[in-house]
Amino acid sequence: MNDTKRWIPVREGLWSDPSADGGEAQLIGSHCLTCGELFFPRQDSGLCSYCQSKDLEDIRLSSKGKIYSYTVVMQRPPVYYKAEVPYAIGFVELPEGIRVETLFTGCDLEKLHVGMDVEMVIEKLHEDDEGNEIVAYKFRPVTS
Repeated sequence: MNDTKRWIPVREGLWSDPSADGGEAQLIGSHCLTCGELFFPRQDSGLCSYCQSKDLEDIRLSSKGKIYSYTVVMQRPPVYYKAEVPYAIGFVELPEGIRVETLFTGCDLEKLHVGMDVEMVIEKLHEDDEGNEIVAYKFRPVTS
């Protein structure tokens, strides 16, 4: 029996491997070379949902942005969310102009505000039945 706990992404392909990228994970999106549209997560279908072009490339998105909107959730959702409550969820606008839905971490929920500078981190979301850590990208306030 193997007692080694694993680190399992909530979904494969959402971010780059920090061990292969100098210690910094970055979200992976798609860029349509025909119309210029950006997507996150990347378009696994290989088709731009705006212009129907098949001319897409994977891109690395910025790991820093600003809170565009958020809400604090006080009650646990019934099925999919197994982490602590209350928690903050919302959208971060990246410098590329794309907005990414995210959980917020490492912050005082009462001090979050629209326009706050945030940075991406990879953190534990919850543990599965075998005790493996299910990890997700989240954003936290930038500390100076």
